[in-house]
Amino acid sequence: MATPAASLDLPFFEGRAVNHALELPSEGWLARNMFGYAVWHYDDAVGILRDKRWHSASGRIPELMGITNEEFLNRQSVNILSAEGEIHTRLRRLVAPAFSPRSAERLRPFMRQVINDLVDRVAASGRADFATDICEPYPIPIICELLGAPKEDWQLFSRWANDVLEIFSLDVAEKLDLIMKTQDELDAYTRELIAERRGKPQDDLLSDLIAAEEEGDRLSTDELVMMVNAVIVGGTDTTRNQLGCAVNLFAEHPEQWAMLAEQPELAPRAVEECMRFFGAVRGTARFASVDIEYKDVLFPTGTFMAVGLTEANRDTAVFSEPETFDITVQKSEQPQLTFGSGIHYCLGQALARAELQEALPLLARRMPNLAVDGAVTWKPDRVAIWGPERLPITFTPGS
Repeated sequence: MATPAASLDLPFFEGRAVNHALELPSEGWLARNMFGYAVWHYDDAVGILRDKRWHSASGRIPELMGITNEEFLNRQSVNILSAEGEIHTRLRRLVAPAFSPRSAERLRPFMRQVINDLVDRVAASGRADFATDICEPYPIPIICELLGAPKEDWQLFSRWANDVLEIFSLDVAEKLDLIMKTQDELDAYTRELIAERRGKPQDDLLSDLIAAEEEGDRLSTDELVMMVNAVIVGGTDTTRNQLGCAVNLFAEHPEQWAMLAEQPELAPRAVEECMRFFGAVRGTARFASVDIEYKDVLFPTGTFMAVGLTEANRDTAVFSEPETFDITVQKSEQPQLTFGSGIHYCLGQALARAELQEALPLLARRMPNLAVDGAVTWKPDRVAIWGPERLPITFTPGS
């Protein structure tokens, strides 16, 4: 008979990584956290994430943080990031082709152009705040190009992205009006763009989503608007933070930065190792949709479960020498978990991988002898996403 989780004597686990140092309970596989429970071993992370009875908690985070505004909560309830069951299966089936590796491949030349333009602005000085000069502006032009939004709207999208992403801030309760106002502006813009693409399709994601059809089923206008919002929420801050985390990590390993500049073919492995060793998405969350027995422990309906991805990516049972950063070695036959696992595996992973694979070797070549020049300021804890807010660097100028 399974033991109720509430009756167990468990340690308390925050699951936070500070400068890559992990603080884990020394024994066991389960701990308590401020909302419920947490797991951090690789096999438990995969077991929870692949069990369809554990539903995504992304839509419930505002409620857990004390938000009671019904209009705001209702807006978060219908989203591919938190949808489950037949609704989620239908949405993924319709949109998956538009997020294929082929779609990401066609953007690679544009990615190189964007990162080169950003480096051009600081190349002569040999110094930059990498977080604000490179990371912050990098993903927005790519998202706009992906969606088919014109260049003159890049700054508009940048503002919208920053405002919408306040949903992950610790003081979200004070920013509800700003977030909803921005969502309304973005929705209105998106509906106009949808109308344009229906009349004149282009080679972009929005046209692909409009054309997506299976057995006569298509996305509604509301669903198309939701997908654009999901692309901005899921594809902006994650890329910014992961690029910043990666460069901060390479600054600690200058020999591997030089190696990447000389051997750009290492980029795919370098990206996976950066995400394993210092992933910007440090965790995710699920809640029990029914009573669930796992490892002889009973978790009642509604139980909140945090999954420590950072910790799972350092599991000694899965990865060889997990505390060593090495872009030349494949540490395991199992994948790193920063993109998640199971039915909510990151839909935009091909795009994110391509963005990092194009940026890192180019940066290594054009920013040789990169070093951190001053104190790095880390962003306040957000819901699982983390990275540098200020990352002052120096490098040999002129490349």
